[in-house]
Amino acid sequence: MNRSAEASGPVVGVLALQGAFSTHLERLAALGVDARLVKQPEHLDGVDALILPGGESTTMSMLLDTSGLRDPLSDLLGDGMPVFGTCAGMILCASNVLDGRPDQHGFDLIDITVRRNGYGRQLDSFETDLDIVGLDTPFHAVFIRAPRVERVGVAVEVLAEHDGIPVLVRDGTCTVAAFHPELTHDTRLHELFVAQLTGN
Repeated sequence: MNRSAEASGPVVGVLALQGAFSTHLERLAALGVDARLVKQPEHLDGVDALILPGGESTTMSMLLDTSGLRDPLSDLLGDGMPVFGTCAGMILCASNVLDGRPDQHGFDLIDITVRRNGYGRQLDSFETDLDIVGLDTPFHAVFIRAPRVERVGVAVEVLAEHDGIPVLVRDGTCTVAAFHPELTHDTRLHELFVAQLTGN
């Protein structure tokens, strides 16, 4: 990994082109993690892992091109850089996206099919408690214009479901959530992601 010499632990970048990136940064700071915003290709220097936040996936896809980040990110993620994608970040990581725009392109990192806004529009947002593999007590999850997982590949591990539909899944170094774990003060999912980086 490209760990910076100054950092004693992994450095987590948070894609900061659009969406809920600042709250992710706050959750990582609460854990004492060295985290930084990624807006330009040079901001990837020294970054060991990446969070792709919620937001508007088509806008984020466009901004990946105009910022010059798409190609360097594709290279790093394709080489196995750990990534945690939430809501729109899940869409960017998915191998197949339904109801997306023709010019919308992601990173094809995890073998799932997702439907944009699969749970409805803003008025259909909801909150619920989820039983999550690796957590002793339920996690309160916030769903806002969430993608809906319609297919999961055989190698993909389902970590949480809501009404029988996967909402948190993982394959190797890629973990994606249909909800916004950063919108509560529960840092356990961020902690699990960081623990994956350190081997703890």
